[in-house]
Amino acid sequence: MRIALAQINTTVGDLDGNVERILVAAKDAAGAGADLVVYPELAITGYPPEDLLFRSAFVTDNLEALADLSRRWDQGPALLIGFVDRSERGLHNAAAVVWSGEVIARYHKHKLPNYGVFDEARYFVPGDAPCSLRLADSSIGISICEDAWRSGPPFDAYAGKVRVVPNLNASPYHRGKAEDRVQICRARARETGAWIVYVNAVGGQDELVFDGGSLVVDPGGDVAWRANVFEEDLLVVDVLGPGEDKPPLPATERAAWPGPVEEVYRALVLGLRDYVLKNGFSEVAIGLSGGIDSSLVAVLAADALGAASVRGLSMPSAYSSEGSLTDADELARRLGIRIDRIPIEEIVRAHLDALAEVFAGTEPNVAEENLQARARGNLLMAVSNKFGALVLPTGNNSEMATGNTTLYGDLAGGFAPNKDVPKTLVFELARWRNAQGPGEGPIPRAVIDKPPSAELRPGQLDTDSLPPYDVLDPILEGYIEGERSPEDLVAEGQDADLVARVVRLVDGSEYKRRQAPPGVKITPKAFGRDRRLPITNGYRRDLRNR
Repeated sequence: MRIALAQINTTVGDLDGNVERILVAAKDAAGAGADLVVYPELAITGYPPEDLLFRSAFVTDNLEALADLSRRWDQGPALLIGFVDRSERGLHNAAAVVWSGEVIARYHKHKLPNYGVFDEARYFVPGDAPCSLRLADSSIGISICEDAWRSGPPFDAYAGKVRVVPNLNASPYHRGKAEDRVQICRARARETGAWIVYVNAVGGQDELVFDGGSLVVDPGGDVAWRANVFEEDLLVVDVLGPGEDKPPLPATERAAWPGPVEEVYRALVLGLRDYVLKNGFSEVAIGLSGGIDSSLVAVLAADALGAASVRGLSMPSAYSSEGSLTDADELARRLGIRIDRIPIEEIVRAHLDALAEVFAGTEPNVAEENLQARARGNLLMAVSNKFGALVLPTGNNSEMATGNTTLYGDLAGGFAPNKDVPKTLVFELARWRNAQGPGEGPIPRAVIDKPPSAELRPGQLDTDSLPPYDVLDPILEGYIEGERSPEDLVAEGQDADLVARVVRLVDGSEYKRRQAPPGVKITPKAFGRDRRLPITNGYRRDLRNR
């Protein structure tokens, strides 16, 4: 059986556009002699369609899109396509086999994930029957995503009875997840004695990035073929039955899978590109401070969209160092992006004059500092309104976690590429990108070497208000991603007073994170989609008992 793994980039709700992508891949697969083309989960609707599923018309339109596609595909290989089905029991996350102008089989997903970014039990009812059929003198058993992550139905019904089990997926990226998928496919292959054909979506959808990396695992549990990551791909393979001696089709050679830092960088680029373009923007605006965070965002944007689509804004205050200004200018020069300079000192002074009577008798504190950040946020949003450019806030995950960010200031904007990137990883990404060139890379060395500072008061450093990032980030990872208690972290060797301080900062900043723009998810427990805690929260047991 010759199978084409059609790793396509769909858009949620773009039914017509998704159908066209399906048909383009089908024609290419037909040209390669494929017997079956397998697509990602919910390829007709895009994944996840979320509360669009509460709109009856949307579900009906998705069914009509499938029917239209079937009519248009009246010859060539069979297509295995994800869609939303409707039965007397409710809605189903489903797959259809389209062949010779009609739908010849339907399968309803058995296991509905309801954790992390997934809430399928909100929309769907589970299927209760396997679906197997014969195609091209071979037997297949259909499955969808979560079905494969645990043993049981439908795989128990396929064991020893089918030769190939296609698994349609929309599995979002986070660091280290690719290897998890390989292990899952190996386990199901060994249980069933079948080839596992794992087809994943690719592309960005709001905070989520689907990284592709579709693969084929043989009945012994070995990875036979892998598709590319972070890009569309059509992987065509020959799956042979027992005793068949037909020479298999050699799959086209794919690039080596990226290392851990490169894969994060590529996820950020893909997520940013798709968010901007799928939402109809053609330009982005970034506040360039000369610091590492804004420099990385500018480079990501230039790589994702092209230099002509990136607009930088330098907004120096009375405390901005000359080095920061020249670093921002040099970054813009290396990237070939536009940079405009608008000093904010007079704007801030006007605010202070207006507040003079109200602030009389008080000492300067964070209020005066944040006026600078909010002045910059206002200017960026004005540029956005005037030119239709999407503002990209530049804050990182370490700042987001601890609340070291200003509401209506540096949080202002539409999409935050660094939102889930710890500060230590920001530096790793900057160094990796510079190593790719051209020359010494786009980010000036001085930006990477100088101590991080918001430059909102004389001589300010980030370490004035936060622990050093190489100390802070492991605590944040343990508390947030690892869900370990303060006592657990102290038992692992962390300083008790420092842990208590960091936990207070994290727990007390939930209200800020609720007002932050979306950003690319790269960790297993990202703020927003994964980690949802109450803002009004009196539970502090671990801290009281420390």
